[in-house]
Amino acid sequence: MWLGKALLVTVLIYPFHKSIRTFFKAAFYLPHVTSSVIISMIWLWVFNPNFGLLNYLMTLLGLDPVIWLGRSLTAMPSLIIMQVIMGGGSTIVLLSAAMASIPEYYFEAATLEGASSWAIFRKITVPLLKPTILYALVMGTIANFQTFSNIYIMTSGGPEFSTTTIAYLIYETAFENYNLGLASAMSMVMFVILVVLGVIQFKWLGSNVEY
Repeated sequence: MWLGKALLVTVLIYPFHKSIRTFFKAAFYLPHVTSSVIISMIWLWVFNPNFGLLNYLMTLLGLDPVIWLGRSLTAMPSLIIMQVIMGGGSTIVLLSAAMASIPEYYFEAATLEGASSWAIFRKITVPLLKPTILYALVMGTIANFQTFSNIYIMTSGGPEFSTTTIAYLIYETAFENYNLGLASAMSMVMFVILVVLGVIQFKWLGSNVEY
């Protein structure tokens, strides 16, 4: 989802003047260099069931407030939405740089041939961005498996273990239950999973890519 958001934003801001593109890239990149603790505290206020921004907007629409992080049904989707909104800043910068390197005559020739915007995006933009998309996908997968600080601050893996990620489970096993051997084994399992996913991603997007 975050990669799709980054690609969509990149395509939307590309036609603008360079200064406007720079502004949007900086705006989307800002959360990437902001402390995850600060971001988590802000979103704790957004999701607060009593005076949070999200429930305030829901009351304006005549809807009942929701305990976003206190229910197993909504806790993980809430964190995922937060990650999608706040993430992808560095990917937008990378995709923008890669898109700027695509020769303009490709787009001009396609336009003269009567190709639609969707056809240009699907047949020209995406194939030429495949190396950057592959890099962003692999690095993003690794980063998502390492998600920890947001979970630690906002939910501590609850409620009912619904937001317990692999990284948080490893931390809990090692530093709260003091089972370092099991935590090391879990780390190796996560490493193997990441290697397998990386191989699959290279097989999927690595074909017909010029490095």
